Amino acid sequence: MNRRELVNAVAVQTDKTNKEVDQVLKAFQDVVTAVVAQGKEPVNISGFCKFVKVNRPARMGRNPATGEAIKIKASKKARITPLKAFKDAVLSGKGPKLAKGVYK
Repeated sequence: MNRRELVNAVAVQTDKTNKEVDQVLKAFQDVVTAVVAQGKEPVNISGFCKFVKVNRPARMGRNPATGEAIKIKASKKARITPLKAFKDAVLSGKGPKLAKGVYK
């Protein structure tokens, strides 16, 4: 599902216009990105997922080909973690009920 299909599906599900849904989706994306980029706190959407910025310290590693010890530099990563309710719904194959015509 691409962005356009998502906007169409949410518009049908919520009985809103595509333009309104697209604005809300863009605003959601902007807010989550700005908050996580600051790195001060994660964004946690209960029952869905958690967005967080992770600072990984420098560490020693090993070259798998030669066995030689190498230094791995510090890095920053974005981590998105699915939460329990989302995982349970996906793995059971029983997601929430959608309105008629929302998705195939």
